[in-house]
Amino acid sequence: MRIVIAGGHGQIALRLERLLAARGDEVAGLIRSADQATDLEAAGAEPVLCDLESAPVEEVAEHLRGADAAVFAAGAGPGSGAARKDTVDRAAAVLFADAAERAGVRRYLVVSSMGADPAHQGDEVFDAYLRAKGEADADIRGRKDLDWTILRPGMLTNDAGTGLVRLEAHTGRGPVPRDDVAAVLAELVDTPATAGLTLELISGSAPVSVAVKSVAGN
Repeated sequence: MRIVIAGGHGQIALRLERLLAARGDEVAGLIRSADQATDLEAAGAEPVLCDLESAPVEEVAEHLRGADAAVFAAGAGPGSGAARKDTVDRAAAVLFADAAERAGVRRYLVVSSMGADPAHQGDEVFDAYLRAKGEADADIRGRKDLDWTILRPGMLTNDAGTGLVRLEAHTGRGPVPRDDVAAVLAELVDTPATAGLTLELISGSAPVSVAVKSVAGN
């Protein structure tokens, strides 16, 4: 498979790129800065310079043509303000989805956030983040030309992955290593029967492959 990942230099994306490349998939990651290219190459991914905050949709679609799946894993990052939560966490996800539709890429995965809600209340930056993620998710859910799956991890950690997770429509809050988020995404790419699902993810007791199979088609 050829898989194109938006936010290719993110912590989850780099882990996912390594997993996909190791199993023989062709992986490309969209990055904002040429300085990030070396890290993607080390992960086994092709770096593609493309700023989703300024690129027109047709340019993004060109990067997606011929892909079997698209993964939106971009984020404005913890040091950014509310304005960039909107331009990256919402608008870039919508742009990437528009581009996937133009390129004829049906399989579309989104790394969202537990608690994402377009009606979330509050004036803090994190509140703006949850609204932006929620608005992006709502947009993606309304698309008939994408086989989308939305993944909402709990509190992300850099602990070593265990390969044991809880993946359900509603899990309740909890932590999850980024390693395990990437492993679940890699499994979801190969499981189109999860299309149309919004799934929460935390650490648990089920092996990743078992957890994904158990929700597939539900």
